[in-house]
Amino acid sequence: MTVTTRPRAQRAAPPTSHTAKNRRRPATVYILILALSIFFVGPFLWLVLAALKTPAEWASLPISVLPEHAQWSNFVAALTDMNFLGYAGNSMILATIYSVLVTLSSAAVGFGFARLTAPGKKALFVVILSTMMIPQILTLLPTYVLFSRIGMVNTYWPWVLWGLAASPYLVFLFRQFFAAIPRELEDAAIIDGAGWLRMFFTIFLPLSRPVLITSFLLSFTGTWGDYIAPALFLDLDRTTLAVAITAWYQDPHGNVIPTVQAAGAVMYIIPVLLIFFFTQRYFIRSAVGSGVKG
Repeated sequence: MTVTTRPRAQRAAPPTSHTAKNRRRPATVYILILALSIFFVGPFLWLVLAALKTPAEWASLPISVLPEHAQWSNFVAALTDMNFLGYAGNSMILATIYSVLVTLSSAAVGFGFARLTAPGKKALFVVILSTMMIPQILTLLPTYVLFSRIGMVNTYWPWVLWGLAASPYLVFLFRQFFAAIPRELEDAAIIDGAGWLRMFFTIFLPLSRPVLITSFLLSFTGTWGDYIAPALFLDLDRTTLAVAITAWYQDPHGNVIPTVQAAGAVMYIIPVLLIFFFTQRYFIRSAVGSGVKG
């Protein structure tokens, strides 16, 4: 008579130290992301809370985090105490003109470095990238002297010329993206009789939509948030919103009203946040598709 015995249920092996480390790793990453989020979002939340306070609560000690009664009238005052929409329109026009021009010019230069061959191309590309090491503040005063001598101060022409001159970082971004496009696509266009200009506008530009949107976004936010150049080149009537917010919002004695200024700053930031919110997926695609390649 044969007796069969059922195998005992095997106990699960205790987790190794390597498995435990893998389980703890996501929690560490989440904690780090949360800390960075608070670090970056905290100043904006503090600005919003400051815009809802009274001047007395702003200056009180100890500092109160939450306002006792939300002062929504600060936002109304920020809109009516100066021509807020007019200055916002100046910023919008200036940022749009520069962003469109610098995106197209940088795409053209990046296309040349990626697909064309010429003697000294690599050396010239290194020179262009090295200009990113020069702080913009060092070239601002010589640029002002140059534009003042040709009568372009208090006009938008400096931003037009800056846009046509391309941006070294954006040139690098487009060059990396265009260099990753297969050579077979270019050969097929050449066989069909397409020249370099037609190839650039009909093939390479449509394929680079994520990089185009990223370039426009970076250029727009940089120009929208710029304070030094508009304060130096433009008078108070033609200046941008960034300069106007610091020049207005004063009481009859000439003292700055910080709560109204904070409300103006909140409304000044909102357009950039909305633009980034609707274009963030293209920003991520561009970061993935424009990896550093030789």
